[in-house]
Amino acid sequence: MSSETTRPDNCQVDFYLLGSASHKADRFACKLAMMAWERKQKVFIIAASDASGEQLDELLWKLPEGRFLPHAQTASPNSGNAPVNVGTLSGLNATDVVINLCPQAVPQPERFSRVLEIVPFADSDRQASRAKYSNYRSLGLKPQTHEIGTV
Repeated sequence: MSSETTRPDNCQVDFYLLGSASHKADRFACKLAMMAWERKQKVFIIAASDASGEQLDELLWKLPEGRFLPHAQTASPNSGNAPVNVGTLSGLNATDVVINLCPQAVPQPERFSRVLEIVPFADSDRQASRAKYSNYRSLGLKPQTHEIGTV
């Protein structure tokens, strides 16, 4: 990787604040993944655990409704061919867009074009997002926030 592609200002970090308890982070992740795939970007969705990764894999077969989003879990032999991969932080591989559903910040975010953080509605779940926001700022990144009213 050239030094130009590893500069922090080349990585765009966006925090999506879900506006109600009816908005689910995994459903919103499916929507973001579809949008990135339609822009011909490779996507990696970081699940909090293997079990939540399996649930997200199942959800990606159903959402967005009436659409097909080619995806694979990182443990699958086909994961290298899929434009959307689902896995845990330990399996994070080279990609354009990272959608983070785990409580830890993405390490070395400057490796990616975009990092998308989904902030749950419940105040008790937002503390991890606050820590991630601070982490990205300490790395010289300038996270943007977006309030999501309807999903």
